[in-house]
Amino acid sequence: MEVPLGLGIASAAFILSAAIVSIAYLTFLCWCTLPCCRSRPPPTDEERGPANSGAANVPDPAATAELPKAAVRRYAWPEVESLTGNFTATVIGEGGFSTVYLARLPGADSSLAAVKVLRSGQRVHRAFLQELDVLRHLSHPRIVRLLGFCDDREEGVLVLEYVPNGSLHEKLHGGDALPWARRMWIAYEVAGAVEYLHEGCGELPIVHGDITAANVLLDDRLDPKLCDFGSAQAGFSSAVRSAGPVVGSPGYADPHYIRTGMVSKSTDVYGFGVLLLELITGLPAVGSEEGRVLTAEMRPRLREAGRSEWEVVDPRMGGEYDAAEAAAMASIAARCIGVQPSLRPSMAAIRQIMGEKMSSSLSAVDGGSDGKAE
Repeated sequence: MEVPLGLGIASAAFILSAAIVSIAYLTFLCWCTLPCCRSRPPPTDEERGPANSGAANVPDPAATAELPKAAVRRYAWPEVESLTGNFTATVIGEGGFSTVYLARLPGADSSLAAVKVLRSGQRVHRAFLQELDVLRHLSHPRIVRLLGFCDDREEGVLVLEYVPNGSLHEKLHGGDALPWARRMWIAYEVAGAVEYLHEGCGELPIVHGDITAANVLLDDRLDPKLCDFGSAQAGFSSAVRSAGPVVGSPGYADPHYIRTGMVSKSTDVYGFGVLLLELITGLPAVGSEEGRVLTAEMRPRLREAGRSEWEVVDPRMGGEYDAAEAAAMASIAARCIGVQPSLRPSMAAIRQIMGEKMSSSLSAVDGGSDGKAE
């Protein structure tokens, strides 16, 4: 019997449709049952979109114990008590959420360490986990090294490399004037550390979030080491809304962040610009006089810095500085603290300019490192 043409075509279409549905169903079953079919890389910031991009999820420290950081030790709480003499050891630092004790580590070398004990509290503990996760992924000669941690209790503990000469803030504003060449070296090396965070420390860029003179420590050679990653966040696109702790200290906080809550690499660039102003002028970011802010005071003078750098350079220098370097440094600072984040230079560009314009001072300082990652 002859099958009508229309019926034959309809039958063929039905068979083809059934075959497609069967293949799709089998594929779905494979995806549901085979782990290799389910796995895929986590979405990038571009895939999430600006509204959903932001800090990477902080893994449990116990789950990251096998990361290639064998020197990082996990301490039990009784060991922390022993290290700090039951918290009676010398206090070498104190903030709103932590106390830092000087401790001597057990072992053949009995080296000194800084034991940072955070206050209890859910929000502080989240910040501790975030700081711990960031530090575990860093290895740079100008960043304070993580030696160990304790997460047995809500009071998180970080055991850090001890840096003996205090902070840059203390040295700039509480002691003898640092020589000009040393100031140039410190600025150049801190720029290298921040560039490493932004560009070279791993798959995700890291925004430090609190670049200040107090968060730059000086070792026995007066070489700088960047510390305090409590505000640091990883995994940023060019500009995202912060979901973490408040970013920035008084006098250093990026006005764009204050207005919008948006954090990016340019947030660190702004803080670095304020740090440059401190190194140039010898003045603190916020003065003892009510309402005095260094950036507001210096912006009009920076416009004229190329012709009258003597008006902005720390008078304690007694004229012992390179005028061309001072003008170049003031120009960099002016660009860093610009109102428009998109017009601020990158840390890589800043370091390149400093290397070119300040070669005289940089070559005069035997810092023992070119500031590159280990």
